[in-house]
Amino acid sequence: MEKFQRDESIEFLLTRTGEPDQVAANELAEELGDLPLALEQARAYVERTGGTLSHYLSLFRDRFQELWRQDEPPQSYDQTIATTWSMSIEQLPQAAADLLNFCAFFAPDDISRELIAGAAGKLPQPLASVVSDDLALDGAVAEWRSYSMLEVGGDSWSVHRLVQAVVRGRLSDAARDVWAAAAAEVTSEAFPYDSDEVENWPTCSRLLPHALAAADHSEGLGVAAAAAGYMLNQVGLYLQQRAQLFQARAALERAVKISEEAVGSNDPLAAVRLGNLGNVLRGLGDLEGALNHAKRALGIDEEAYASNHFAVARSLNNVGAALSELKDSEGARGYYQRALNINEVALGPDHPDLAIGLSNMGDILLTLGEVEGAINHIKRALKIHETAYGPNHLDIATDLNNLGAALRRDGDLAGARESFQRALGISEAALGPWPLAQTIRQ
Repeated sequence: MEKFQRDESIEFLLTRTGEPDQVAANELAEELGDLPLALEQARAYVERTGGTLSHYLSLFRDRFQELWRQDEPPQSYDQTIATTWSMSIEQLPQAAADLLNFCAFFAPDDISRELIAGAAGKLPQPLASVVSDDLALDGAVAEWRSYSMLEVGGDSWSVHRLVQAVVRGRLSDAARDVWAAAAAEVTSEAFPYDSDEVENWPTCSRLLPHALAAADHSEGLGVAAAAAGYMLNQVGLYLQQRAQLFQARAALERAVKISEEAVGSNDPLAAVRLGNLGNVLRGLGDLEGALNHAKRALGIDEEAYASNHFAVARSLNNVGAALSELKDSEGARGYYQRALNINEVALGPDHPDLAIGLSNMGDILLTLGEVEGAINHIKRALKIHETAYGPNHLDIATDLNNLGAALRRDGDLAGARESFQRALGISEAALGPWPLAQTIRQ
């Protein structure tokens, strides 16, 4: 499927319409995927109506199906692009058409064969059988290629975003719901549970565009709410670890909204996501917002669980972290201590989640000038993490960084240097030079 380069698309739109709006031209070219016929169709509409590129862009985003149904073929073309593709889609065998229907609810690029092949349990027949059979799947993809509807690259393929839009527009409401729900459920299942763990980041990065696209369709159609909410929560945790905090906040706000609509605002599921959102708000410097979210989550957990439940401890830790950032060190200490008391019993003395609380307490004790207590808490956290994860986990780098700060306060400069150097080595090996490694280096 031949496309313009982006600068060619922009020049085409500006020259042919006589408009100076480069921003609108660039955004419209993006939406149209730089397809010459789609760009010509947009130009013809602007000329016929006397409108602007930005007006066409707005119409295209909000009312794409209506716009293209009433559009006329540009001069020198017998048909609109939607009509051309619709005729091609009608020629596809059922299995190939269903595969196209399914892929219309993902992001357009890098749809991996692994993602599709792993979807069999979520798909209707005959597509479920096709994706489970390499030869049958190759045949369906070959049908697409014969109509220039996709590009194959290694273990993945790409479907033009306008092909996807045309496909979605041809579906009945019921069929649209089926395929949107399947895409959300499949992507949710594929997205790693431990999305904040470094070893899962390549998978998360590859699935991220598809997770966001599938969640968009799920929310827009009101289907597969549980899958979309879970997926957005995992996306938020991943983006938080990658220091993309504004994007993480947006994903987690959506996850909170979905959970509150699905199970109610006082459900423990909402509490988990409120706590995650609060942690991101704390990273963004919205400390009052972080404290409010953490306290809301704590209130829900205290209502839902016994007072010594580990979920209560999790929320107590989040409240403590917000108070610490707000410079209420004594207040933070109280919440941290309550969390430690719960987790010592609920999780046991060697659990990694207990170690996180110990490290938090060590940090606040250091702030309060109780250096010996800080060192003892942090060393215990370090020992638990090393036993649980081995010597090179990022939580160990955090412990070592905190230990280095405490040893420096205690006057043990050689010990502090050794801790900082170990922390720096672990973080640089896992993350490269930024952001945690940069903090440790400083």
